[in-house]
Amino acid sequence: MASIASVYRTVRDLANKDFNGSISQDEFNSLAQVAQVRIFNKLFDELKNAKRINRQNFDPGRDKSKFKQIQEDLAYFSKLEVLDKTVNDVFVKPDDLARIISMTTDNPIISNQSYRKNIEIVYDEEKIERILLSDIGAPSSDFPVALISRDIEVFPSEVEVVRLRYYKYPQSINADGTSYDGPPTLALNTSGGITTANCKDFELPEHYTDDLVIEIAELMGVNLRDQFLSQFATQEQVQKSQ
Repeated sequence: MASIASVYRTVRDLANKDFNGSISQDEFNSLAQVAQVRIFNKLFDELKNAKRINRQNFDPGRDKSKFKQIQEDLAYFSKLEVLDKTVNDVFVKPDDLARIISMTTDNPIISNQSYRKNIEIVYDEEKIERILLSDIGAPSSDFPVALISRDIEVFPSEVEVVRLRYYKYPQSINADGTSYDGPPTLALNTSGGITTANCKDFELPEHYTDDLVIEIAELMGVNLRDQFLSQFATQEQVQKSQ
């Protein structure tokens, strides 16, 4: 995953070069998660563009496929949650939910045959009212429908449990490589050195390091030029190899 120490060193050097100043630990930490979420959200727009290129047969394919790369990156953030209906007859969204992928009923699988039903997802309250009042397309146990708002309502009401697949918001990784339920965090000692053991790295893959630098720099108001980014990225690679 992208190292918060590497991103910090690059951003700090850029700040010194452009501002003749520095960025504090608190300021950097306040921008780190904002930058990560902005890049994460941009991946969905890039995925749409990659799909279009793929349909037009302009995608290189295999390991060079942009479409495949973004799919692989997003797959890391895919989760499955089994949700029970609350006493208020709704399903509560997971706290880390970013975007819903799909939803099904939690019917059993018997003799290798699944009895789960896909749940149609609706975000428009006017549309759900039309569906509920329809003589032909009203929800049924075979064709359930969900309205996504602050909570999740599923029709018909007899659906008590649902399986929700979704993309979670990116969080962070501990120094030992385990997931951490919190934002990426830079830890410095009293002399200003990086305390690697207490840092929480980004959850985005390492190849988004440059993107994170750019996002944080833009949030700081630094005008990045490509040659600066290339220069500092090269320096980081040299430091890693030593």
